[in-house]
Amino acid sequence: MKRVLLVTLCAALAGSVAAAQPLNPRDMKWGPAPPGLPAGAQVAVLSGNPEREGMFTIRLRFPAGYRVMPHRHPSDELVTVIQGQVGLGMGRTFSPRRARTVVTGGYSLMPANMNHYAFTRGGAIVQVTAHGPFQIIYVNPRDDPRTKR
Repeated sequence: MKRVLLVTLCAALAGSVAAAQPLNPRDMKWGPAPPGLPAGAQVAVLSGNPEREGMFTIRLRFPAGYRVMPHRHPSDELVTVIQGQVGLGMGRTFSPRRARTVVTGGYSLMPANMNHYAFTRGGAIVQVTAHGPFQIIYVNPRDDPRTKR
């Protein structure tokens, strides 16, 4: 019995190691961002599945002048700026003057259910790690791109 358990455990670990392949930027597959984000952004899924239960990591590419109006998520959001600069602000109202600029290599933790917003003047790439399924809840429902026609 112990031998069967050990063989099963080793096989499971070998499978998880095989699934954890290194990923270089040229290997990332970019596509349109989820519909909860304004048009123009692109996403690359690095690990996990943002649509399912569990941890995931994605990269988001924002064009110049991009804005995500005040919103919140039901789980913590770990954000690292990979390229460019991103303005991150907290609160129910979009205010670039109250936001902090996070530069390449910078990091921010957006706690669960905390209203926040993001914008970029010159474009940026950010990496987000969170617990899925990914949800975005806008403070003002009129800002939600899923309801615009």
